[in-house]
Amino acid sequence: MNQSMTALVSAFARAWHAEHNESPVFHDPLARAMLSDREYADIARNMTQGAAFFAPEGTGDPLRRVVDQHLAPTPLGRAAFAEQSLQRAVALGAGQYLILGAGYDTFAYRQPPWASGLEIFELDRPEAMEDKQRRLRDRAFPLPDNLHFLPADLTDPHWPQALDQCPAFHPERRSFCCLLGLLYYLPADALPRLLTALADRLPQGSALVFDYPVSLEGKQAQLAQGAGETMQAAYSYGEMEQLLSRYGFLIYEHLEPEEITRQYFSAYNQANPRHPMTAGEKVNYCLAVKQR
Repeated sequence: MNQSMTALVSAFARAWHAEHNESPVFHDPLARAMLSDREYADIARNMTQGAAFFAPEGTGDPLRRVVDQHLAPTPLGRAAFAEQSLQRAVALGAGQYLILGAGYDTFAYRQPPWASGLEIFELDRPEAMEDKQRRLRDRAFPLPDNLHFLPADLTDPHWPQALDQCPAFHPERRSFCCLLGLLYYLPADALPRLLTALADRLPQGSALVFDYPVSLEGKQAQLAQGAGETMQAAYSYGEMEQLLSRYGFLIYEHLEPEEITRQYFSAYNQANPRHPMTAGEKVNYCLAVKQR
């Protein structure tokens, strides 16, 4: 199957949140278009039927409880963090945006005016890239001129060839790299190879933004395993700091769940006191900048 079930569920969570909230944590108006009507209905039905697994206690709409408490917080919070960080990076001179493990990310198709000077590169497994491009064709999405699709399996040591062989990619140009939802599924020994490849191709001042798990326990890990996409690795802050430093990256911003909730969910919670949301308990966000 070409589709990643976790990517589909993430798109569903972004779409459902955008459609049902006037004060969203993160507004993705195109997420719904990434899913067929049948996929959207099937995921909604399955999550409603599985509400007892996710949220055994509570009142009100069971689907809303599942989405608000379990499916949406991490995709929404990390997207808000990443795109806010990207905007700052562009203001400081970043000219390339690399989306690794792009999945059903929609930034390129709703890019704001401040992104017009970026070259955007979406990288993902060939079968995942083919699936996404089919969805875009089926929905007649206009493709921006600054977008480049690069099929690349990030677990394959030869994946950097996709960048090296792309005429639009310039290794001397400051870049911003997005690795959202990726580190969960990379084996621990694959992350150093990934950081090596990026460090070799990014100039000083380039940045990485990503989320990472501090534990492989919990409902999210169980859901991923049930979908056949077992989470592979978790990291402590100290381990992540040392690993990044080894390849020339310095942590510029690091957020744990309490601070994520304060920064990105407070406005939503004030507007929706009956449906509060908090960041995932076992997930941190990180922005790292290349120092050498």
